[in-house]
Amino acid sequence: MSTIQRNLEEHIELFSRISSLSSSVLQAGEMIASTLKSGNKLMLCGNGGSAADSQHIAAELTGRFVKDRVPLAAMALTTDSSALTCISNDYSYDEVFARQVLGLGREGDCLLAISTSGNSKNVMEAVKAARAMGIRSIGLLGKDGGTLLGMCDLAIVIPSNTTARIQEAHIFIGHTLCGMVEELLGYA
Repeated sequence: MSTIQRNLEEHIELFSRISSLSSSVLQAGEMIASTLKSGNKLMLCGNGGSAADSQHIAAELTGRFVKDRVPLAAMALTTDSSALTCISNDYSYDEVFARQVLGLGREGDCLLAISTSGNSKNVMEAVKAARAMGIRSIGLLGKDGGTLLGMCDLAIVIPSNTTARIQEAHIFIGHTLCGMVEELLGYA
């Protein structure tokens, strides 16, 4: 079997089970929409591919997803290279997102914490900081949800152990959340 055929079969098999997450995805969309409707913001964080997903989802909300509309308040905590390197150097990489949450977040905001393993230390620290500030957190996770499963206010766990398949499902859910937010806020 070719690599493309094997990957496609794994993708199709996983996506045939994604509908089991519908309730959690709906709750997440409602949480994000209510956050934005009340004048608060969505912050996103993750490492590697999850950092890219954070930026992608934030861009869909501040730009547009389906139709032209007002920009929505979303920010990826993965984009400021000066903050990332300063915090990593002066404190530790474990604090790179938490310090941004503490400095930029406000009670009523929402944090979308993305981790394919559910065990990214810097994402866990961000969730701890969010909780201390009255910021709700949504975990977009994989595998068994890891430690973040029990830390987040709401968790969406992709039922796979393959990082690439988890990331494919994460961006699908990210796009679904963007569409839901636009609908719930009356823009779609």
